[in-house]
Amino acid sequence: MGKIILTDRTKGFISIIFVMLIWGSSFSVTRTVVQEVPPYIFATLRHIIACMALLPFYLHRRRMVKQQLPYGKLALMGLAGVTVYYGLFNFAMKYISASTGALIEGLIPVFIAIPAAIILKEQLHKKLITGMVLCVTGVILVGFIGSPKGDTHALAGSVLMLLAVCCWSAYTLLSRSVKETDTLLTTAVSTFIGSALLIPIAAVNIGLHRMPEISLRAWAGIVYLGIFASALAYFLYNRALESLPAAQVGNFLNLNPVIGAVIAMIFLKEAFTGWQIAGGLLVLAGIWLSAKRVKH
Repeated sequence: MGKIILTDRTKGFISIIFVMLIWGSSFSVTRTVVQEVPPYIFATLRHIIACMALLPFYLHRRRMVKQQLPYGKLALMGLAGVTVYYGLFNFAMKYISASTGALIEGLIPVFIAIPAAIILKEQLHKKLITGMVLCVTGVILVGFIGSPKGDTHALAGSVLMLLAVCCWSAYTLLSRSVKETDTLLTTAVSTFIGSALLIPIAAVNIGLHRMPEISLRAWAGIVYLGIFASALAYFLYNRALESLPAAQVGNFLNLNPVIGAVIAMIFLKEAFTGWQIAGGLLVLAGIWLSAKRVKH
């Protein structure tokens, strides 16, 4: 049998699919942990673990790669994609269901594609635009139908998640702008900086409210999110951005509401309606369409 050779584009698609599987599970895990651990303490513990996982790989890679790093952009990536994003994300998940959180995150493509076209001069071809419309339509069906009713905190949680989406879009565009920099170094340094900025916020929270007692189940969730959803997934996400347009990667993020809603249905017993199934199919159709290569 001949050797299978994967192109950079194919590797990018494989990377982003693995990321979606990991991040799709993060809504239910976060929803569970945040009931025990305050949002910023949770975010800090998660990213200390992520930094510990990334550190040996960073040190090894740094000895091999001597290129100058764009520390200014990496600091902004850490601030937007770690410090602010996870504070907002964890607070939001305290008040809304996992499927609703997944829905709002599914709106990321709109927040990525337009700035990418304006700032990074990425072309929005017809198939990508059509796929994006299908994805957003599917996201609306997946999330709004299943959103909890009568919850006074739901609106505040949704607004916080929308702000988190804005932060993630900024992280994506910044990552795309430094695609010539080594992926592992980009991921590690931005995570180190974002995590360092989390520590004083968590320290203030502990000083005011004391360190909470954390169950074994919650610790398992924090470790899983730190190693897989932060360290590994961030690396694969940035690798995908090296070979795929930011808008296309953004469209793949619409797998989050599908995977997130299915996992929430199985483990958190959240409802999953016929409309949500229809929305999930639209999301998959939109991703398939946006992933097709355009003939020039």
